[in-house]
Amino acid sequence: MSSDPWGRVDETGTVYVRTEDGEQVVGSWQAGTPEEALAYFERKYEGLVVEIDLLEKRVKTTDLSAKDAQTAIDHLRVQVSEHHAVGDLAALGRRLDALVATVDRRREERKVQRAKQHDEARKAKEELVTEAEELAASEQWRSAGERLRALVDTWKGLPRLDRKSDDELWHRFSHARSAFSKRRKAHFASLDAQREEARKTKEALVTEAESLSHSTDWGATAARYRELMADWKAAGRAQREAEDGLWNRFRGAQDVFFAARSEAFAERDAEQTENLKLKEELAAEAEQLVPVTDLKAARAAFRGINERWEAIGHVPRDARARVEGRMHTVERALQESEENEWRRTNPEARARAAGLTGQLQAAVDKLRDQIDTARAAGNNARADKLTKELEGRQALLDQALKGLQEFGG
Repeated sequence: MSSDPWGRVDETGTVYVRTEDGEQVVGSWQAGTPEEALAYFERKYEGLVVEIDLLEKRVKTTDLSAKDAQTAIDHLRVQVSEHHAVGDLAALGRRLDALVATVDRRREERKVQRAKQHDEARKAKEELVTEAEELAASEQWRSAGERLRALVDTWKGLPRLDRKSDDELWHRFSHARSAFSKRRKAHFASLDAQREEARKTKEALVTEAESLSHSTDWGATAARYRELMADWKAAGRAQREAEDGLWNRFRGAQDVFFAARSEAFAERDAEQTENLKLKEELAAEAEQLVPVTDLKAARAAFRGINERWEAIGHVPRDARARVEGRMHTVERALQESEENEWRRTNPEARARAAGLTGQLQAAVDKLRDQIDTARAAGNNARADKLTKELEGRQALLDQALKGLQEFGG
């Protein structure tokens, strides 16, 4: 018979293991010595130790699920309880009990962790829903659309909640996205309609602009082009693919017209510059008639100068008033000479002037007598009032006498 602290082999070859409940039969050994029998079942015990060691390590260092861990524990417990090994089976049992406690604790920790993750996921999804519902009312179509797409990606990365909660939140989230998409679609449909209307309007403006491009009615056509430009700006933008082409045609038509106008104006400016030179020469010739010594000859000469003046044509706008003013000055001098001559040679005018002078002289004499009478009577206030009236009548008389002298009277 052979034995060690944890087992023995009797004379029949039966192998026993010592346990807290007494000896238990491990098996029968007939193929060798008792020592070999004990060594064999001790190795089986060591195999169980290795398996428990590995399981403990997996439970401690990996994310082995509680269910799988419990299955492995149950499997090892069966092997220990069947007593097919020689060693401290009670110690293995205690290690398995400790593993069960560890797995249970891990299970509770994971339950708490899952609850925490569930709450965090709910909060995160509620925040996503709230933001999506706010974005649904936005008119920042590009940035809001991009943000909604980013929210979808974020949603996909979050863990699922219970079916009811997840479905309710997803329904709100999806509804917000749909509402935004519907509004955006309606907006761009309206924008497309506006751009199509703008395209039609601009087509008509281009057609008119092209029809005016060869006009030589410079002023009216330039004014109409300004109106067409205002209408163009008011029409809004057409579709991108049409806008540039229409603008190039519109601008091109204007360029043709204004280039032709610039060329015509350049020719006109050259002609008007030459006209100005000629008219300045005529103005200088007319100015030689002043002062007037022979009215008849001066008038005849001025008529001749004026006929040549009218035949010359336009001068530059900025010089027109200056050069025409010189001619008007000469013309006024001739008119004043004619008026003076007429007054000198008109008997009726001389008679009227003499009559007016006589009337004024009589009024002055009368006022002087009245002043003397008032002062003699001591009525100085009336005398002062009549004196002021006398001053006015005397001024009129002096003027009338000067005019009468022009008639040689």
